[in-house]
Amino acid sequence: MGIIGWLIIGALAGWIASKITGNDKQMGAGKNILVGIIGGFIGGFAMNLIGGYGITGFNIWSLFVATLGAVILLLIINAIKKK
Repeated sequence: MGIIGWLIIGALAGWIASKITGNDKQMGAGKNILVGIIGGFIGGFAMNLIGGYGITGFNIWSLFVATLGAVILLLIINAIKKK
C-alpha cells in the first residue's frame, strides 16, 4: 500500500475512532490522519499478537484494524489526559 493509501486509511480510521471515543471536537484532519496511521501500526501489532493479520492493503479489513488501533490509542491518550 502506498503513501496515498496510508493517508486515506489513516484519515478514515482516525475520524471513525475520534467519533467512537468522543474526541471529534478537538481533532482536525491532520490529527485524524496521524492517529489513524499510528493506529494502523498498533492495530496490526495487536492482531499479530492474537494470530490474525494486520494491515493487508487498501481494503475493509485494513480499515477495521487501523480503526481498532486508533481507538486503543485515543483511549490511552484520554486516560493520560484525565490524570
